[in-house]
Amino acid sequence: MKKLILTFFSLLFMIDISFSQCSMCRAVLESSENEAMAKGINNGIAYLAFIPYLIVFILIFFVYKSVRNSD
Repeated sequence: MKKLILTFFSLLFMIDISFSQCSMCRAVLESSENEAMAKGINNGIAYLAFIPYLIVFILIFFVYKSVRNSD
């Protein structure tokens, strides 16, 4: 369980390194001169993609905890 939590948080801090833009968004944003807007769009996409994973992780954690306590 500790390895899972450590992996989760290490991946959480690597979001800034990863690129989450689709090819269309990247092409449009790279053609413009505004690099701050491109970074903002990338951060927004990563944020929106992270929320469902967080919800699933929390649900799995509570199910695991309830199954473990019922034994």
